[in-house]
Amino acid sequence: MRIYAILIYLFLYGPIALIVGFSFSAGRYAMDWQGFSLEWYGKAFSNPLITEALVTSLTIAGTTAFLSAIIGTLTALGLERVAGWLRHFFDGLLYVAIMVPGIVIGISTLVAFVTLFNIINPYLFAAWNLRIEMGVWTVIAAHVLFNIAVVCLLVRARLTGMDRSLVEASEDLYATPMGTFRQVVLPLLTPSILAGFLLAFTFSFEDFIITFFVAGPNVTLPIYVFSSIRRGVTPEINAVGTVVLMTSLILLVLAQLILQRGSRTLKP
Repeated sequence: MRIYAILIYLFLYGPIALIVGFSFSAGRYAMDWQGFSLEWYGKAFSNPLITEALVTSLTIAGTTAFLSAIIGTLTALGLERVAGWLRHFFDGLLYVAIMVPGIVIGISTLVAFVTLFNIINPYLFAAWNLRIEMGVWTVIAAHVLFNIAVVCLLVRARLTGMDRSLVEASEDLYATPMGTFRQVVLPLLTPSILAGFLLAFTFSFEDFIITFFVAGPNVTLPIYVFSSIRRGVTPEINAVGTVVLMTSLILLVLAQLILQRGSRTLKP
């Protein structure tokens, strides 16, 4: 079983390790090792197309994470006050939002935006000579749709394990509802909110499928990598892929550490 497990991990992570390793090669081909070099990292991030795509991806991911953290937290707090079948119904909607494949979300949001634009644009053009097109904001809207559910589930798990006696003690000391939330509830929820923020940033930063459908003329880093691979894999693409991978791993590890540290604070 140990040998079997090792073979499975090699199958899963071997190709990724090759990409990372050959991104440090001085060779001119994707799988040509000619000695250690950071040349391709320098070339990648001196390429204006890559830097522009990187800035677009960071803008989308940062905005998505910020909006998802706020809306997801408010949703979790609201669902705590809902009981009965209605609560189970909304719980089901949250799980469906996570389980639905990205291609379905991408197609559905594309159809929704196109339909909405076809209705609104004639009036905007007649009144102000304006037209709404696909762009960064449509990608943010599509990503927020998915990541709200992620943040909400993390915050709700935190709410479930929270010591309610602290809230009751705050109310007994004549604290206002807003004061209780600001001084008791919010500090306890902060680790899960930060973890949700980091996860939402990671999922948005590395997303390709949903972004591909609703990005319009904008190019994110995953879209640039996909377009470049169609012309052949180069060490420059290896370097870009390694940076995306390392960024995602670091953020995921940070989110896990924040959640673990936060869970320890809930224990008596």
